[in-house]
Amino acid sequence: MRTPIGIVMALIVAAAGIYAFSPRLTPELDPTRLPIQEMVLTSVAETEAGLVAAGEQGHILVSKDDGENWQSAELSQHRNALITRLRFADERNGLAIGHEGWILRTTDGGLNWEEVAFDNERGEPLLDLTELPSGRWMAIGAFGRVLGSDDSGLSWQPIEIPDNTDWHLNGISGSADGRHWLIVGEMGTVFRSANGGETWTKVPEFYEGSLYGAVSLGNETWVAYGMRGNIFRSTDDGKTWERSTFDIPISLFAHRQLPDGPLLLAGQGGTILASHDQGRSFEVIRRQGKSTLTDLELTPDGQWLLVSTGGLTRIPAKKSRQPNPAPFTPLNKREPHDEQRLSYSHYAPGQSHCPTADSGA
Repeated sequence: MRTPIGIVMALIVAAAGIYAFSPRLTPELDPTRLPIQEMVLTSVAETEAGLVAAGEQGHILVSKDDGENWQSAELSQHRNALITRLRFADERNGLAIGHEGWILRTTDGGLNWEEVAFDNERGEPLLDLTELPSGRWMAIGAFGRVLGSDDSGLSWQPIEIPDNTDWHLNGISGSADGRHWLIVGEMGTVFRSANGGETWTKVPEFYEGSLYGAVSLGNETWVAYGMRGNIFRSTDDGKTWERSTFDIPISLFAHRQLPDGPLLLAGQGGTILASHDQGRSFEVIRRQGKSTLTDLELTPDGQWLLVSTGGLTRIPAKKSRQPNPAPFTPLNKREPHDEQRLSYSHYAPGQSHCPTADSGA
């Protein structure tokens, strides 16, 4: 009996060994599912590679299926620094900026990124950038930092603007014809250019709080927006300003101008405002959740992408014959407002460029 049993056991061991070392197919992995709904995101864009989003801890994510699944882009150097803005010159070529003066460059729509600048000594965040009509890229940031690149973002040099300001510069925006430009920042700082960004002049102060962005509406009309619901309007290409009608103290961080439609502003508490009168007045059309909206994107198929400190939300296209309709219904009455105020923490060491609780006015 012992001999047959020994033979059987030997065969079992041999079979197990053969199975352990035999080649076999690796099962196909499921599509990558990153927790994008739980991440702090600051920017989103659509390129030939798909949707590209960026934000906390240096993450740049790409979706090839309209936001269903996301994969991490390939970065030449990984940094634990917040990316504050994505900008693309076309479907393939773009730049990303962030904390510690971090600048990355892509030539394939955002799938692969090459680091071209990083400054871990000064640690000053870059907060916005744009491509001027001359082809020069211009980046702005904390403590009045302004950089320029004349080689498609490969190298960067400091640029001096008037007044030698050390206030944080938060946003840069141009008119449709590329001639008129505004830079906005802390303490109501506004610089304007009437020659495509070649030279800049400082606008006399009209507001003592922070401005986070500006948008040209055409016909010399601009809207600038910022802390605690402060919205201003100019009808002379930024030379003079008057306050728009809106009285809810929520900070605003992003905008989107719809073709032949309203101007949308977005910010604290998932709030979106709309103006149907060229920025003279605004109404609340959405308020949802506690996250702060940091960017808005409208895809060609009419889908809305809401980027926030609480991830990315997709809103399907609204069935309507109107071009690019906003799928939001105006609120009939104001909801109770959370008195906690938010502001951008641009520069404090260890903090992110995203809205955080603050007691500032």
